[in-house]
Amino acid sequence: MNVQQNMDFGIFTFGELSRNINTGAALSPQQRLKEIIELAKLADQAGLSFLGLGEHHRRDFALSAPEIVLAAIARETTNLRLATAVTVLSTQDPVRLFEQFATLDLISDGRAEIIAGRGAFVESYPLFGHELDDYDALFDEKLRLLLELRDAAVVTWQGSLTQSFPGMDIAPRPVQDKLPVWVGVGGTPASFARAGRLGLPLFIALLSGPARFRRLVELYRQSAADAGHDSAALPVGAGGHFYVAPTSQQARDTFYPHYRAYFEQNMPRPVDHFPRPTFDDWTEPGGGLLVGSPQQVTEKLLDIHENLGTSRYLAQIGLGGLPFAETARSIELLATEIMPAVNKEIGVPAN
Repeated sequence: MNVQQNMDFGIFTFGELSRNINTGAALSPQQRLKEIIELAKLADQAGLSFLGLGEHHRRDFALSAPEIVLAAIARETTNLRLATAVTVLSTQDPVRLFEQFATLDLISDGRAEIIAGRGAFVESYPLFGHELDDYDALFDEKLRLLLELRDAAVVTWQGSLTQSFPGMDIAPRPVQDKLPVWVGVGGTPASFARAGRLGLPLFIALLSGPARFRRLVELYRQSAADAGHDSAALPVGAGGHFYVAPTSQQARDTFYPHYRAYFEQNMPRPVDHFPRPTFDDWTEPGGGLLVGSPQQVTEKLLDIHENLGTSRYLAQIGLGGLPFAETARSIELLATEIMPAVNKEIGVPAN
């Protein structure tokens, strides 16, 4: 695959409120949000380039209104690109969403982005009055409306599942000429093809090894080319579960109890037990779980880049109630050891 010779790095979190593996108590939403802001400041100071916040509407998550938290982070940072990861666009009002992110862009001096997806968690559908039968149709129509809002200051829209309005002002306008809108995807071929047809950047939730996504990225680029877009110029990002420590054994032993807690408490459909052999298998070369020493994680990131042509990697950090200090150290290793090593290997000059 013809890979792009650049790579930037960032972090994201869903703000889950996992119970402590020793005490059984979880952080309060207030504590968790303060912790997320501190981690964002650390990432910014360490030289990472991106922060994403998920959107969930359950009591075991602190982030139901990520745009507000991103605005708070905007005032505490100077370099991080700020986005949702992902916005569940199917259950959002695209007009309100654009207004919020245009405002965030103004506050942050042009650092706002949107990663839009359909959502693996579906609690927002009944909560906001939508039918799961319209899961894909809602996303398709709302994505097209969001792009119209982004591209024009005055919009006329005739909706089927969305509102209709004639020649309305879309304000405020962002600092950026064109607010970046990425499409977040899992493993559905139609989602890759749609992102390509629209000529939009692609973000892949990489919960398994990159090899199974190679043909899907080829489908994305071919769909883009067929629609008249410069497919080679379209950015592809990937992200997934992440933890790094000085040694592989230390990383696995520290992270496994928390990763198990995450699977047993915070997944869309929590499991009764997540076994250690499965965890260890996923951390092996070719697996989708980036847990290990800096060298091992670097090798996995190079494999992802080679297979998918990625120009961005986002590490999902702090899973399963991992202590703040452990998460902070993992971020620092990502910024100081892994990022330089990956960019050296793919030919990006050091600063």
